[in-house]
Formats: sequence, C-alpha cells, structure tokens
Amino acid sequence: MYFDELPLSDEVLDALWDMHFDTCTPVQEQTIPIILEGRDVISCAQTGTGKTAAYILPLLTNLQYDHHDPNKLNAIIMAPTRELAQQIDQQMEGFGYYVPFSSVPVYGGNDSRNFSTQANGLKTGADIVIATPGRLLSHMNIMDIDFSGVKYFILDEADRMLDMGFYDDIMKIVDCLPADRQTIMFSATMPDNIRRLAKRIMTNPAEVKIAIARPPETIAQRVLCCYEAQKIPFIIDRLREAHLRKVILFAGKKQRVKELTILLSRQGLNARAMHSDLEQKQRDEVMLDFRNGKIDVLVATDIVARGIDVDDIPLVINFDVPRDAEDYVHRIGRTARAENLGEAITLVSPDDARYWSKIERFLQRDIQRLTLPSALGDAPDNSLYSQPAGGHRRSASTRKHSAPFRRQRRRH
Repeated sequence: MYFDELPLSDEVLDALWDMHFDTCTPVQEQTIPIILEGRDVISCAQTGTGKTAAYILPLLTNLQYDHHDPNKLNAIIMAPTRELAQQIDQQMEGFGYYVPFSSVPVYGGNDSRNFSTQANGLKTGADIVIATPGRLLSHMNIMDIDFSGVKYFILDEADRMLDMGFYDDIMKIVDCLPADRQTIMFSATMPDNIRRLAKRIMTNPAEVKIAIARPPETIAQRVLCCYEAQKIPFIIDRLREAHLRKVILFAGKKQRVKELTILLSRQGLNARAMHSDLEQKQRDEVMLDFRNGKIDVLVATDIVARGIDVDDIPLVINFDVPRDAEDYVHRIGRTARAENLGEAITLVSPDDARYWSKIERFLQRDIQRLTLPSALGDAPDNSLYSQPAGGHRRSASTRKHSAPFRRQRRRH
C-alpha cells in the first residue's frame, strides 16, 4: 500500500515525499487506519518494522483535524530509554516538518539546561511530549503539570519498559491523564504482563500482530558450538585475526558485560561496556567514541543495545544465546545496515543448546556451523545439539524496489 492511499494530511504526505518514503510497511498499513479512527490499539511489532512512523504519522494528522487546546499538552509518547526517545524525537522532526506542532523531549542527562528546557516545555504546553518514565516523574515531583489536555498516550517498546521495572511509574503517569483519551501501545512481544497492562489502561483495543521478520540475507549467520570456557579464547583470536573495529559483543546480563569488558581489556583489546549502570554522561561518551571508531569492541546488554543505531558495524557476536527469536533478530540486525554486508556469530554452549534449537527452527534454515580451532581443545559432542525440525535453507530474497507516489506531491 502507498502512503497516499491512507487519509493522512497533505502536510504529512509532503514530509514523506521529501524523505523518499512511498510504500507502507505491514505494521504501518495495518495500524495507521485504526489510529486515525481514534480507537485504542495494541500492536505487536519488533524494532525495524517502521513502528515509529506507524504512530507518529496518524498522530500528526489527528492533531491537525481534532479540536484541542494549543496551550496544553496534547500527546505523550513514552519510551524506555533515552536513546529510543532521541530517535523518536529525530523522526518527529522529519515527519512533522510541515505541521505547526511543537514537541519537547524529556529524558535524563546531566545538563541542567536540558532540565530547564524540558520544564519550560511542560509548563507552556508543548503539543507532543516524548519522555522516559523516570524523567517525566522527576518533573512531576517538583512541579504541577497540567495533563488535562492530553488526548493521546503512546507507549513504545512497552515490554521493555515493564522489563526495566517501570510499571509503577507508568501507572502514576496514567492516573494523571484524562480518562477520555486514545491509548496506543507497541510491544515486540505479548506476554501476560503486557496484556494485564493493556486491560488496565486501554478501552476495547484493536490488536495488530506482525509476524517476526527473519534476518535479511545480507547478514552471514554463523554458530559455534563450544564449551563456556572456550568462548573468550575464540573471541580474542577472532578479533585479533580480523583486525575489526566497531564490533558488538552481546551478553544477557550486565554483570557478564562488566566481566567480559575487563577480560578483553586485559588481553589488549580496546573494549568498552554499555549497560544500564552507567550514568547518562558515560553512556553518551561511549556511544560517541563507538560511532567515531575509537572503540573496537562494544560489550552491551539487550536493553541498552536497542538504542544503538550505527550503520557500519561489520560483526555482531552473541556471547550468550538469546532466550527468544525476537531478541536474536534484533541483536544481529545491528549489522548489515544501510545496504552493507555483515556477519553474526552466536556462541552456543551445551546448556544453551535448547535455546539455539528454538531460534534455528524459527529461522527455518540450518545456520552454518563454524569449526572450533584445534588449539582451543575438543568441541562438545554434536549429539548435545538438536537439529531444527523441518529446517531448510531459504533462497536469497530479491529486493523489491518500490514505485514512487502515483500522484505528484505538491512541492514547497
């Protein structure tokens, strides 16, 4: 479907034209019409499916057509991390280029001027607030904020917010909002706690579920079956041999991230950690150095890594096997971006074999198995690793080039 087949405003369509967006992704095609109708909606879609535009575009359109107080807050978008809030704010600037609405990002940082700017936007009634739960509550604790004009409440990556312990914070914010509002929730997964949250804060929501997209063929996926003690030596040998920069090493827990960073640094590798215990200033410095190629290996957790948006990452290594397919697809999707090629290696110990089998069944293909270097000792018995049921290799997909808008957009 083309965007101009949807009842979006001309101003929004003009911005899409300028940004060379013409066709909708599945989540946009299914979610935008429901939001434009004013219904509550819960959409299950992973990162990378175009979900941000799926709520920003109809939000900007509805704000143009509905009756609202321009001197009050009209919409709140909640995000679990500062990094995601920044990305939403950047997309808001692009999609909202031709609309007369103001937005204010409200997230943590050590700059007192940012706090004052945020407070001013909340006081004067910015049309759209893009906030992390903790930061918005910090402002609510020190000043009265008028939420009476809020007509739209959007939660992005709701499952991550609950995983990070933000349930109580979210409910405190919800309690301050008008009951007569449209609530929109996006989540990569649909566990029971998400359904319970939806039942509490939403009214008869429509559900949109987009199947998890499998990784693109531009990512060379590989797996190494090994013992836990063999993982670090393999990683060190691989990184030294390849002389790569901007490699991401994912681990499931922040304590493991800290330990791996220390071990790699002691081996002379330029490694830095990225996890939720770092102060915001430290996280910003690490990300800046990583983007500029000053860090060879970024060791990161899943939660923080969701904000990593760097195009030229050649290799992703999963030190731990993700517990579900969504996390696996998201992790390895950090490489092979912007039409680049990339490689993803997952290290699978016997204890993690069952998790890997589930991922391989989802992928519907046998992932290339690497041979453990003889210098690292014997590999585990292959019988410990079950093969995917009905697994098969898929042919490379052909890239489809979308046609431009079928009607000429007006130019400014």
